[in-house]
Amino acid sequence: MGPPTPTAPGRGGGGFSGGETLTVELFVNGTLMRGLALHPNLDGAEFLGEFQTAPCYRIYSIDDRHPGMFELGEGEEGGVSVPGEMYRMPDEVWARVEAGEPPNLYKGPVKLSDGRVVDGILYPRELAERQHRDISEYGGWRAYWASRSSS
Repeated sequence: MGPPTPTAPGRGGGGFSGGETLTVELFVNGTLMRGLALHPNLDGAEFLGEFQTAPCYRIYSIDDRHPGMFELGEGEEGGVSVPGEMYRMPDEVWARVEAGEPPNLYKGPVKLSDGRVVDGILYPRELAERQHRDISEYGGWRAYWASRSSS
């Protein structure tokens, strides 16, 4: 089997893995989180913990099916810190996650509250603001969803 294979910089924490190379670390803030609809798409991924973004994001409900998050521009006010979860996964799990994502979501850089920048799931600002409900006041998808079921 040979020596461990280093993971690509910025795509797996810079560590080593044994048989399969874990290449994607991903911050998720919606239906991929534990206990929610698309979480089974993460089967085979390693849960790294709960994290928060830096307070520079807005989050929208996309037809009450999933959230859409985007980063505000430099100097813009009104950003919130969005809670989510981090996962490390091999390429084949990432391929399944990507294939199962709703339209317009994409992988892009997300700033965490601890200063790191990681890959995360984002949504185009121009689509969110034009067509969907801003749920930033709730803080995150779980809190928004909980408020809906209690009203």
